[in-house]
Amino acid sequence: MPVNQSRLFNASCFALITTAFSFSIRAGILPQLGTEFGLSATQLGVINSMFFFGFPISMIIGGLVYHSVGPKIIMMVAVIAHTLGILLTIYSGGYVGLLVSTFFIGFGNGCTEAACNPMIADMYTGSKMNKMLSRFHMWFPGGIVLGSLISKFMTDAGQPWQAQIWVIMIPTVIYAFLYFGQAFPQPRVEGVTSLGKNFAAMLTPLYIFIFCCMALTAITEFGPQQWVGLIMAKSGASPMLILALVTGLMAIGRFFAGPIVHKFDQTGVLLGSAVFATIGIYLFSTQTGTSAYIAAVFFAIGVCYFWPTMIGFVAENIPLSGALGMSIVGGVGMLSTSIFQTIIGGWIDEERAEKSAAGLSGDALELAAGQATLVKMTTFPIILIVAFTVLWFIMRNRKPGHGNEALANQQPQL
Repeated sequence: MPVNQSRLFNASCFALITTAFSFSIRAGILPQLGTEFGLSATQLGVINSMFFFGFPISMIIGGLVYHSVGPKIIMMVAVIAHTLGILLTIYSGGYVGLLVSTFFIGFGNGCTEAACNPMIADMYTGSKMNKMLSRFHMWFPGGIVLGSLISKFMTDAGQPWQAQIWVIMIPTVIYAFLYFGQAFPQPRVEGVTSLGKNFAAMLTPLYIFIFCCMALTAITEFGPQQWVGLIMAKSGASPMLILALVTGLMAIGRFFAGPIVHKFDQTGVLLGSAVFATIGIYLFSTQTGTSAYIAAVFFAIGVCYFWPTMIGFVAENIPLSGALGMSIVGGVGMLSTSIFQTIIGGWIDEERAEKSAAGLSGDALELAAGQATLVKMTTFPIILIVAFTVLWFIMRNRKPGHGNEALANQQPQL
């Protein structure tokens, strides 16, 4: 049976929309869940942590078994996990049920990343692969914008939180239908199905370098986004408008990523992204009122290409790492986000204590502490500027014709 690339790609996009809806809609109903079940902020935080716990687990497992069971089985597991997560959330009955349901949804989201990234890399080559990976990942910020608007509209209309959770089922049913009965692509790179060769490729200096950079690109993207609402709330700018502006621009940027990556190459895009991200985060730390929206534009331009370009770089330049290599890189990004959130929270507490001792209080205290924390966050993209400058020179000096075919027999070295 021939592979229907268009149908598989559209199915993958709806699967990622399911992931985005689970992020945004579940975040939107947290206050209602806390009120209905009498949950504390700490308990709600633990529920959210189960989301990030399930995500990397399934990504790593999916990467390990991708070439033995295939993307079809992994996406079947994703459908089951998403469906169980949605139903168990609606009929949870309390704290424990919400913990279990959130884990299942996170697990399903990780399966989506584990299956779809290598599947798209196998369906397309060269610049087309980079373009399609970016367009696939466009639906994460795009879905967050759409899901946030749906949640806000339904909440304002007095709809119960259960009705909002049922909305997540819509893209789940669509992607399950689109995948049903389809043939899936075979690996393009000879030897990529061998876990031994996967691990050998992942032990090369280039892969280890990208692995470390992914930890920093992920926290550069998700760190400010997670905390900008708390920080900007006292700045005179609307946190929700900033979030909508950032995610909306990210979606647009990823849709048109193909020509940009083709013109500047992956390393050039990564270097430019680090520069824009540094400027954006620094502007967040200094601007208030309407000027904060200008900071949001710079930040969005900076972070919108990070995730898909990093995945595409691994697929194109370290192909023998296979699905496992892509999954591990994505997993370390999510794990880094989880770990650094606690560190960033500690920074905010330290700055509050320091600014309070200096005599600030109220909104002035919160704004000063938040902006000082954002200055510290510029450390992440500044390190990336140095790292990606080095990477740019290394990749520039490599011989022409270093596509997947050449790399099948020789992994690039730093």
